[in-house]
Amino acid sequence: MSNIVLRVENLWKQYRLGLIGSGTIRDDLARFWAKLQGKEDPTLKIGETNDRNIIEGEYVWALQDINFEVKQGEVLGIIGKNGAGKSTLLKILSKVTSPTKGKIYTKGRVASLLEVGTGFHPELTGRENIFLNGAILGMTKNDIRKKFDEIVEFSGIGKYIDTPVKRYSSGMYVRLAFAVAAHLEPEILIIDEVLAVGDAEFQKKCLGKMKEVSGEGRTVLFVSHNMGAVRNLCSKAIFMEKGKIAFQGETNKVVGRYLQNTNENLSGIFEIGKKTADGTVIIQKTIFKNKEGKITNNLNFGDDLSIELYGYAKERLEKPYFYFDIESQHGFLAGAYSLLDGWRPEYIEGDFVIKCTFKNLRLLPQIFTVWFGMRDKSGGHTLLGYTEVGNFLLTSTPEEMSLKSEIAGSFVEILSPYLMEYQWEKVK
Repeated sequence: MSNIVLRVENLWKQYRLGLIGSGTIRDDLARFWAKLQGKEDPTLKIGETNDRNIIEGEYVWALQDINFEVKQGEVLGIIGKNGAGKSTLLKILSKVTSPTKGKIYTKGRVASLLEVGTGFHPELTGRENIFLNGAILGMTKNDIRKKFDEIVEFSGIGKYIDTPVKRYSSGMYVRLAFAVAAHLEPEILIIDEVLAVGDAEFQKKCLGKMKEVSGEGRTVLFVSHNMGAVRNLCSKAIFMEKGKIAFQGETNKVVGRYLQNTNENLSGIFEIGKKTADGTVIIQKTIFKNKEGKITNNLNFGDDLSIELYGYAKERLEKPYFYFDIESQHGFLAGAYSLLDGWRPEYIEGDFVIKCTFKNLRLLPQIFTVWFGMRDKSGGHTLLGYTEVGNFLLTSTPEEMSLKSEIAGSFVEILSPYLMEYQWEKVK
């Protein structure tokens, strides 16, 4: 098909653990010569085999039987846990490393942004690196000069363009690298999780540029742990797990499968069994409920999260202070602090239940962790330190996320704590 710009067929990649080559140039040459003659590897120990279909011993398959294709103008999201093989796949597509077996067909030039500083010479200035990267992509000096001012303006580091890039911060590296990759007009643009280094404003700018690039008929491959950005940007997605493609297809379905697969406990009930430092109070369990009061930790965009914390106090404890924090993979998002909010139960004694409800969760779809802490009536003495008491999975549809249709990436995640309401309640 003429509109297919990238096709991957039966792609495998194997690495040898702990070693590079055979250890000596002589052994590497002997292995290479034997391979040319179709003979067995002469460096193998007795009883070993070079059958690459076996996954054991000193070898590991980073990728196994990868097959997919991408059409012109499509934006493909690639998601999965750390170690799933995403970066290895992109390195092979970028020709940084070669596959063990399999074939890759590409049409047009490929520009990659894989790691901070990849493709930049540290001793050269930003200006010189722009021309170097353009030359690598096969562009002429005149072509690069036409784009130069646009690249510098987009990067926002014009003041430092004649400074050697070894003096750049990681954020400056990413700004310039993305500007170069996006503006030198490659037919295929490959972006790894490097955008996480940039600030929220620059992430929004980059995601907007990627949309613009795809609208011009160029193809984008985008790896990210930010499910909101993937949903906002990508028309199709691939979910990778343990070096294989676990699921691929329409973005919302793939993201939903990934989020459910990575959230082990969907029951909404978490056994804690954590005691305070002096042993007088034990936190037994938490129960998570949605807006309808159903016990679950699988929530939708805009839903309420009610956390019921069950505990037992051996002695009467006057006016204790509680707090709940919500965190994403990027860090703290929102917190409820009973001391600051002026809500304090008169006491807890025996069995007790404390309820805190976070209303209208306008957060990016992903897994969030809930932490709990407890202090005495003064608020100055910690009874129970920062303790994980559960997690919840937030999913959504494009319609439910219309609120943030014009705000990409983690920007909504930054704004959302200021839009969130919560309330405390002592059940008994």
